[in-house]
Amino acid sequence: MIKAISQKKYFEPWTQFKTPIVRQLAFCIASPNILISIPTELNIKNDFELHHNHEWRTYYDSYEIRLHELDQAPHVLIDFLSQLKSTRLGLRFENLLWFWLLDDAYHPYRLLGHSIQKINGATTLGELDFVVLNTISNEIEHWEVALKFYLGEDLLYLDQWFGLNRQDTLQRKLRHFTDRQFQFSQALEHTIQRKIAVIKGQLFIPFEQNNPALPDWINTERRLGYWGTKIPSTSFYRLQRQEWLCQNNEPSSETAKWWTNGLYYSGKSEPLFYMFRNPAILLSAT
Repeated sequence: MIKAISQKKYFEPWTQFKTPIVRQLAFCIASPNILISIPTELNIKNDFELHHNHEWRTYYDSYEIRLHELDQAPHVLIDFLSQLKSTRLGLRFENLLWFWLLDDAYHPYRLLGHSIQKINGATTLGELDFVVLNTISNEIEHWEVALKFYLGEDLLYLDQWFGLNRQDTLQRKLRHFTDRQFQFSQALEHTIQRKIAVIKGQLFIPFEQNNPALPDWINTERRLGYWGTKIPSTSFYRLQRQEWLCQNNEPSSETAKWWTNGLYYSGKSEPLFYMFRNPAILLSAT
């Protein structure tokens, strides 16, 4: 099934905060998954599920007072993230969620373990991102988290969404979830009762297509970006890499004049987010 794009007011409370790292933390919590459901085209080997949109909104509402405190005094959050030596956005996203999960006075989860390796002899079978106890349901949950940016092509079928590295596709990531990451039934001497994928970031639809129909598994309760190989007439500026999580409160660069591959932002008109891709690079990657 397909659904059309509609203009709406999105729930984007992270824009009220001034400190970049706090805005990013707020985005990680408040932003819903990029998928509203698991595509029926996916061959399921190990079942998993997604949080509902209202759950993330509830988590944000419970944490908002803490975010305002961090916005005034962010040193504890800055110190926590300073332990991360990698510049990979996916790991930054994971560590921001880790910080939030540790702040368990504001949500119903108790963190039991993070980055738990499953080893059989000399062989590493895999690693679990988070194992948590849901104190409301009293269930043990295994969470796998991912921050992804995928560009849709052609008819926007599941196999037509590509990352910036075209070997990284949405279909491949979902297969990895069901085939590998959710293969385990136990961790830390606990039986896993729920397996949940947290997959956030942004999906980008072709700018040149006029109101394309969307697959029904795309979450339209969150903002979609656009991508293209042409420079639009609207004034954009290029976002710094960490701003792919959430743009800073103030522009971090001059209005773009010379365009290179990357994510651009304009707060003045739609689209707000535009992923520019050099056509020569696209052709060479096919």
